[in-house]
Amino acid sequence: MGFEQATIKVEREREFEELHGIITRVSSPGKIERFLKRLNRDNLRVRDWDSLLAKGVFEKVDEELAKSGRTAQSLYQALTVSDQAQMREFYLSTIELVDATLRHRFKKLYQYY
Repeated sequence: MGFEQATIKVEREREFEELHGIITRVSSPGKIERFLKRLNRDNLRVRDWDSLLAKGVFEKVDEELAKSGRTAQSLYQALTVSDQAQMREFYLSTIELVDATLRHRFKKLYQYY
C-alpha cells in the first residue's frame, strides 16, 4: 500500500487556478530555462518561494501575468492558509520535475545552502 496524499478542498478557486496556471506556464519546456536564468540573475534559489514572490520573478517571466496587471504575490496572499500550503507544495513538486540537464546546468539554484 503506497502513500496517497489527502485531498484538501481549495477555497479560493479562481486565485488558486490563476496561480496554478502561472506556475505551469513558467515551468513548461519552452519557458523553464528563461525562469532559471532569471533566478540566477536575481541570485535566488529555486526553492525560496517567498523570495520569488517578493522579487516579482513570475511577472518578469510570464507575459500573460505581466499583461494582467496582477502579481503572483497578490494572488498568493488572496489564498487561505491551506490553499497557500497546497500552492507551495505544487510549486516545489513542479520544480523537481525539471529536466536533469537543466538542473545540472543550474545546480547552484537547486542547492539547499
